[in-house]
Amino acid sequence: MNKENEEKNESVDEQPEAGANQAAAEAQSPETKSSAAESSADSPENAAGADAQKAGQSDGKSGGQGRPGRGGRRNAPRVPEGTVIKDPNAPEVLEKVIEIKRITKVTKGGKKLSFSALVVVGDTMGKVGYSLSKASEVSIAIRKAMATAKKNMIKIPMRGTTIPHEIIGECSGAEVLLKPAGEGTGVIASGPVRAVCDGAGIHNILTKCHRSNNPINVVKATFDGLTRLKTAREIKS
Repeated sequence: MNKENEEKNESVDEQPEAGANQAAAEAQSPETKSSAAESSADSPENAAGADAQKAGQSDGKSGGQGRPGRGGRRNAPRVPEGTVIKDPNAPEVLEKVIEIKRITKVTKGGKKLSFSALVVVGDTMGKVGYSLSKASEVSIAIRKAMATAKKNMIKIPMRGTTIPHEIIGECSGAEVLLKPAGEGTGVIASGPVRAVCDGAGIHNILTKCHRSNNPINVVKATFDGLTRLKTAREIKS
């Protein structure tokens, strides 16, 4: 009996202590509430930081808006090597193949076959050039000749759509006469000379080839005459 009474007294003593602890917790509840409110007030900033971090990660993966990450570089389009990007404002270049020859060289080991290409290029605005290149294949020879001709283009003095004055060009056994012509005459010329005139943008001219008709010599003679043309001021002076 005494033991049971002692246990009852201990349980009665524990109940007031539990009530006191609960009251203390309620008394401290305003502080905890204020701290919770502060944490909730800070939560938008944390959320914004988390969103920014996610956005940065997504930008890095996709290479989209904002600062691109490593992933953006991987997904960026690559331009193949050797790609030529043309300027839309640049004048078009006229390219003409005048002659292709097959060359055979006899050696101790046998015959070696190669090709030569004579090409004329021009911007049809007074600049024209030519080149003769050789290669083991026709396409390579033409490509090399066009690249060299574009580098060696010269400026020709013109008077409207014709040349300023009459002139004779010479090269080896070829001789080419170039005469200015009126509007509507057209280009009166053979194949190699016509190609040079078309590339330079000469639309009215009279020409005559004398002696040799070798295309290479005719082209060189035509360029010899065009390079020695003088402007109207030089003629008057």
